[in-house]
Amino acid sequence: MKFNYLVFLIICLFSQCKAEKVSKNIPKEHDINKQIIPIGGNAWTSNGGNIDENGFSNWDSKQTICRTYFKVEQTGTIKLSLFLTGNGGKSKILVKILNKSINVEAEGNTEKEQFVGEWNIVKAGYISVDIIGISKTETTFGTISNMAVSGTAISPALSFVKNNEGNFFYWGRRGPSVHLRYETNKNNEIEWFYNEITVPKNNDVIGSYFMANGFGEGYFGMQVNSEKERRILFSVWSPFETDNPETIPQDQKILLLKKGTNVYTGEFGNEGSGGQSYLKYNWKADNTYKFLLQGKPTSDNYTIYSAYFFAPEENKWLLIASFKRPKTSTYLKNLYSFLENFIPETGNQERMGYFDNQWIYDSKNGWKELNQVTFTADNTARKGYRKDYGGGTKNGKFYLRNCGFFSDNTLLNQKFSRPNQNIKPVIDFSKLP
Repeated sequence: MKFNYLVFLIICLFSQCKAEKVSKNIPKEHDINKQIIPIGGNAWTSNGGNIDENGFSNWDSKQTICRTYFKVEQTGTIKLSLFLTGNGGKSKILVKILNKSINVEAEGNTEKEQFVGEWNIVKAGYISVDIIGISKTETTFGTISNMAVSGTAISPALSFVKNNEGNFFYWGRRGPSVHLRYETNKNNEIEWFYNEITVPKNNDVIGSYFMANGFGEGYFGMQVNSEKERRILFSVWSPFETDNPETIPQDQKILLLKKGTNVYTGEFGNEGSGGQSYLKYNWKADNTYKFLLQGKPTSDNYTIYSAYFFAPEENKWLLIASFKRPKTSTYLKNLYSFLENFIPETGNQERMGYFDNQWIYDSKNGWKELNQVTFTADNTARKGYRKDYGGGTKNGKFYLRNCGFFSDNTLLNQKFSRPNQNIKPVIDFSKLP
């Protein structure tokens, strides 16, 4: 009996010490550098659920995963909490970062900040937080509006969409747009701009716009609009600044001169307004497509912009459209390319494209190759809300890359050059449609 009691006492003492040791290592509150990360601008779901400006909701399936991203600039610890509402019942929830998972509970109809735990981060870069429902007593697991982080890995340079001012939950979930701005050495009479795009396999993500020939008054490139539809898109802005095309005065509307076979034409709004045209065309990843743009002023204070598309499947130049822009007398200027995602739900998927063999033409000097660019990005990148962007040169070509939360971003405003290829476009302008 004495021996059994002694063993029992030792076991109890050991268990108590072990429990105390574990409890001392489990943080119960945040450090003073706590930051709040809104779910509405930084998360995506798979297999159900909904993300809107209020956070994560409509969460009724165990298969649903809510994944939130932020970028740390240093290694160390991360302490995390969730702002949870239990939907009147009691739910058990799994929270996972890297290979470590911690369970928490949510209950009641009042939002509460539920402390989750601590993780050790051994590599700086983007961190993803997965939230998965385990069990529930009501129809849904509840809602989550925000998460909070602190710890030695958290610095003032932490990257995420801070708030919804300026509708940035929408823009932030779309991801950063990136640009190549071509150096034309102040050539003042550029009438033609030629470019080529190749999208590598698996980079033709829905929502992508690979814009080849951008200019001061519009843009021309190719899109992935859905699983079944792709477009060759050409648009020209009206000189009247508005997001609503219905408010454009008649004398400042973009005029359609001609269009190609099966090309849709109309007006666009929301990001400026003007004339729009597109051809539904099932372009393929890994194929190279050619884009040719003309811009030439007329004697009556208009400029005519015409866009032509060459696909290897057709082996001929196709006219997209020719527009006449009022109150404008200019040749092509401010030439650039860009890559953007226009569907927020795919802003967590990486995409990349090659832009190559750029040339300009004027009547005095003929063709001239462009081989220098400056890499820039939109306000989402400049504010530091998203840092998954890149561009420059690769395999002797210019490239652009964005979305997907990769960590090796390119510094903005860098200049890049590629070797001249000396593959001059062979185009008989008189035979263009």
